Amino acid sequence: MPGLMRQLRGLGGCTTPIRLDGHRTDVHATTGEILHHLTASDLPAGNLLVRCNNRRTTRCPACAETYRRDTYQLITAGLRGGKGTLERVATHPRVFATFTAPSFGPVHNRPAKGRCRCGTQHAEDAPELGTPLDPETYDYEAAVLWNAHASKIWARFSIYLRREVAKRAGLTQRAFADHARVSFAKVAEYQRRGAIHFHAVIRLDGPDGGDTPPPAWATAELLTDAIRAAAKAADVPGPVVDGRAHTFAFGTQLDIRPIRSADFDGGTELTERAVAAYIAKYATKGAETATGTLDRPIKFLAELGRKSIPEHARRLIRTAWALGARKDLEDLRLRAWAHMLGFRGHFSTKTRRYSTTLGALRTARAEWRRLQAAIAHGDHAVPAEPADDDTTLVLAHWAFAGTGLTRGEGWLAASLAPDTTEGDIAA
Repeated sequence: MPGLMRQLRGLGGCTTPIRLDGHRTDVHATTGEILHHLTASDLPAGNLLVRCNNRRTTRCPACAETYRRDTYQLITAGLRGGKGTLERVATHPRVFATFTAPSFGPVHNRPAKGRCRCGTQHAEDAPELGTPLDPETYDYEAAVLWNAHASKIWARFSIYLRREVAKRAGLTQRAFADHARVSFAKVAEYQRRGAIHFHAVIRLDGPDGGDTPPPAWATAELLTDAIRAAAKAADVPGPVVDGRAHTFAFGTQLDIRPIRSADFDGGTELTERAVAAYIAKYATKGAETATGTLDRPIKFLAELGRKSIPEHARRLIRTAWALGARKDLEDLRLRAWAHMLGFRGHFSTKTRRYSTTLGALRTARAEWRRLQAAIAHGDHAVPAEPADDDTTLVLAHWAFAGTGLTRGEGWLAASLAPDTTEGDIAA
């Protein structure tokens, strides 16, 4: 029982771990001596249990919280330094920008002044918010195809942004790389109407990224002006569906704020911490959080009949499924991503030089855990670097054996106190 409790505690609260069968053998590279051998049947649970690492709150709250905190650290490192990024990045011009989708038809909303177009003053949690005033005239086809092309629009915008910055600096595109670099980190968020929009931290650096100071001409004002021009120019030609040609671009509502003002979230200061927390919040939320749609793929459209989801989300899924049957749209894989309302891009992306990576943060956490385990077993010395002749070969083979916990394991896991340091290791 103590061994099983330790194994479950190592999951950090994950309720849907991956179960693996197999073995691992550690062999001394020089002598061939077997230093350690482990098989899945030797473990208390009968399998090696590995965290699912799902970023969705609806699928695994514990793993999603770790993902959220890692995203917070990643964004923060690019705003004020740390995690291998120099603190000088805090002096670089940077803005927080929100890119929205175009309109596909009027929807119920809560305007800052007055009432909704339907004549009602909706409550904040009203279920009709984001749904069409007239579902029969709402452009569901364009809404789904917009989501499917959103990542391409962002990619084109990022190309145009470098061109626009270079133009304002009086440089050619080739010369621009010798003077400055554009770095960014962004997340995708679903609006209540089911359309993707992007939140991004965009920064101007020197030619080698955050390690080098930007040129004197680089200002937040120049960056803001370049973003507006690039967002307006970044359009992507879409498919022709039943004689109707589609072209996709960002909506007219573009919000850009320098990360130094006091006009964010009701008058609170737009600090690095506020921006990082805002972006990290959306890194663990999918379409199911905003629109009430599904959080996993469907194999047959008939499955919708057994799902309790809002009618607006149901129509978006049906539209994606119908479009996915077209040969000319098969590259969009709309049926595979119907539950995501057509969007198949990454929810969180960044440029290489923005800051650290999620992989580096996970590696640091794993090293921290190993050190804590060594201390717990009485080895209080920090492990030294191994000598060349102390190289250990790891021979392992693991195969998928299922997911989740047994009923008894689930009961024991629920009785464990949550590890409050789990998400703070990377900090």
